[in-house]
Amino acid sequence: MELPERESMEYDVVIAGGGPAGLATAIRLKQLAAESGSDISVVLVEKGSEIGAHILSGAVIDPIGLDRLLPEWREASDRPLTTEVTKDEFLFLGPGGGVKIPTIGLPRLMDNHGNFIGSLGNVVRWLGQQAEALGVEIYPGFPAAEVLIEDGKVVGIATGDMGIGRDGKPKSDYTRGMELRGKYTILAEGARGSLTKGIIQRFELNKNSDHQKYGIGIKELWQVQPDRFQKGLVQHSMGWPLPNKAGGGSWLYHFDDNLVSVGFVVHLNYENPTLSPFDEFQRLKTHPMIRDTFEGGKRIGYGARAIMEGGWQSVPKLVFPGGCLVGDSAGFVNVPRIKGSHNAILSGMLCAEHVAAAIAEGRQHDEISAYENAWRGSEIGYDLFRVRNVKPLWSRFGTIVGIGLGGIDMWASELLGTSLFGTLSHGKPDHATLKPVAEVKRITYPKPDGVLTFDRLSSVYLSNTNHEEDQPVHLQVKDMDLQRRSEHDVYDGPSARYCPAGVYEWVEEGGAPRYVINAQNCVHCKTCDIKDPNQNINWVTPEGGGGPNYTGM
Repeated sequence: MELPERESMEYDVVIAGGGPAGLATAIRLKQLAAESGSDISVVLVEKGSEIGAHILSGAVIDPIGLDRLLPEWREASDRPLTTEVTKDEFLFLGPGGGVKIPTIGLPRLMDNHGNFIGSLGNVVRWLGQQAEALGVEIYPGFPAAEVLIEDGKVVGIATGDMGIGRDGKPKSDYTRGMELRGKYTILAEGARGSLTKGIIQRFELNKNSDHQKYGIGIKELWQVQPDRFQKGLVQHSMGWPLPNKAGGGSWLYHFDDNLVSVGFVVHLNYENPTLSPFDEFQRLKTHPMIRDTFEGGKRIGYGARAIMEGGWQSVPKLVFPGGCLVGDSAGFVNVPRIKGSHNAILSGMLCAEHVAAAIAEGRQHDEISAYENAWRGSEIGYDLFRVRNVKPLWSRFGTIVGIGLGGIDMWASELLGTSLFGTLSHGKPDHATLKPVAEVKRITYPKPDGVLTFDRLSSVYLSNTNHEEDQPVHLQVKDMDLQRRSEHDVYDGPSARYCPAGVYEWVEEGGAPRYVINAQNCVHCKTCDIKDPNQNINWVTPEGGGGPNYTGM
């Protein structure tokens, strides 16, 4: 059937994504308009059911972004961060024990004192309130599903249609999406955003940059016993349970009232297709230097998401005709610090300042080249430049040697203002690193005990994930025969292991393997879009409001 035309609304600026970068952009635009006595109309759409519903982070937060954006935030009665870091610990773990690494030997940029521990989701909810108070129109539950391009220029976005059945046909409650048109469109979708991916390809924004690198971060939130709680403690580890050639590490953060955020990051350039990041995380909690924290405690939250790890050399061109990239859409995470929200906020502010200047000059739909030219000389660039070789060294030499060389290089950058290695490239993209299952030693994992370690489905339950089941599957396999011949036959179905939500299964049916996609379990981490060895899975936005509904994450 022929679909009805979309209704449209006009704004000065359209923002896709309600995370720290998108909200900082919106807030700063409104601040600048007020300072100049003008008005800038701003609309922001967010695919989650509410602002903050899809936000997941450790999180130890460098407050520089909040301090610049809203200097009064520390005095607010409803301030979203109250726990300051009081103690830093770094552990190197082996199978049966480990050592604490003296913090005096670590580069100063790794010091967490002065930072805050908390829920980034709560920070984002608070930022949403500040944005609405300034006049930003915010529409949660409306995913940006399409970029509108006319005469080679981006002129806005369209939200997704609602009420389409699994068969692709409109149902009785079908509602056409809305066109939101603007002089400039800002993509703030976070890691591996579906629109951002398309825009980068369409305008060749990564033509002069290295390919992006990724990790998967898996997190649980625990309420622990008071005698196991150390408010303000930040603890990071590396080593066991991962093998030396598989990069990653853990965190434990103690904050608020007996809450502990525990998480595990696995770099997605690992080689063994039988490795399961979820199960490695569960094993981590059994380590003798970790497990005591959780004795008598209760797991109250779970989630997962991809992390941008390419850094300085992987940041694409940030501008295209009619818009800009901000935050993790651009890849502004500082990998060794495991921090990106501060740069997300700073990038949103920087973008807003240049977009506001363009609007004041009467421009629209052009490239904001001043933003592109400014970021590398800003605090964001300085933050990323100092650590640009840590990830390549880790990937090239493994955890023990790579981290040692990375530490030396960070000290050199800090003390001498230069690197010993220049700027290293990242090697293979993450989807190209898996070895055929015949070439690796298969990893087997213990069964969960339901007390300290858990299975995927009970974990997804805690994420409050929900999707309307009668809708098109948003995890699109381009060639199902290729998936069987390669993903199954050569690599032994790694999607069933790298997915932290039990979305993918290979089942035997009539003597042949059949690929089952449990799309309703998806927590929107995007790992499948990144790690599939043939780039045969395409993640697109599901119906609005679907996915996790994180609380306190």
